[in-house]
Amino acid sequence: MSNRAELAAQFLGQTDWKDAARGPLAGDASNRRYERLQDLATGNTAILMDAPPERGEDVVPFVQITAHLLAVGLSAPQIIAQDTANGFLLLEDLGDALFARAIVQTPACEVMLYEAAVDVLISLQRHPPPPGLTVYDAAAMSKAATLGHDWYGHGLTGGKATENSAALVDIMAPLLRSIDDDFQVIALRDYHAENLIWLNQRAGNKRVGLLDYQDAQICHPAYDLASLFEDARRDVPNDLAQVMIDRFIHETGADSTEFHRAYALTGVQRNLRILGIFARLSLHFGKPQYVDLIPRTWAHLMQGLSHPALQRLRDQVLKDLPPPTPENLTVLKEKCSSIPTL
Repeated sequence: MSNRAELAAQFLGQTDWKDAARGPLAGDASNRRYERLQDLATGNTAILMDAPPERGEDVVPFVQITAHLLAVGLSAPQIIAQDTANGFLLLEDLGDALFARAIVQTPACEVMLYEAAVDVLISLQRHPPPPGLTVYDAAAMSKAATLGHDWYGHGLTGGKATENSAALVDIMAPLLRSIDDDFQVIALRDYHAENLIWLNQRAGNKRVGLLDYQDAQICHPAYDLASLFEDARRDVPNDLAQVMIDRFIHETGADSTEFHRAYALTGVQRNLRILGIFARLSLHFGKPQYVDLIPRTWAHLMQGLSHPALQRLRDQVLKDLPPPTPENLTVLKEKCSSIPTL
């Protein structure tokens, strides 16, 4: 038995779930693992989160953000038990009705689900963010955007793209500083259809179950909206996205012109970062399946860069980064696990 398995058994041994049946759940791109537990006597279920501290994971932010989300009337999973030192949480099981799965099963529900997701953001952002959150400011966002150069670009051009990452920051940072007065709301930062669960038995905003929000920071109100509609894992119809963005603008009273510019800019920053993360997951962590998500991410990036205010940024990105042609995607996959670190 591995050390993590022993620690998990010790953690569960102190709860009412010590004799529960255990089965794996699909994980995410992090080092966290999840299991579904079932009480064989009652049929009740719960979720075990295993987040190894020795691999850079920390469950404390998840615990803190969970408390905030529950306090403002939203559906985060209740925490049944916790061992923050060893990285274990026992969580309420919100079920399997992920938005992405529900839409495949019942396409007619897509509009309703995205309306509900937007309304949750509107409600969440009307509350002050919890204390202690860092601001995902212009400097941090610009630096994070260089992941696209440092991993995707590096994987295809060697050091050339990495050398140009400073030029990217020089262009992007002033653009982000121009909107940083509005960096005042909590952004869950991974707000998309595979992290949202439909809880049909609940009412109002509580019908949307929330997951994977431990990286929350203070940012611009457009950030999570871009996360929702510029989804790396599924295509969201553009006309639906535009209607939902307009719904958000109307309900929040935002200036339409300025908000659309901020939406494009935060989306570009996010997609450059994701481009790098997906490339790194293949090149460094040996997960080539993430390369298959790069074309959609690139398409979102190009759409955001088409905003007139971002022309200079577009020129720089196109100069530095090759497009994800089938040949380039093959190169990234062939280099899987070939880069130990940068």
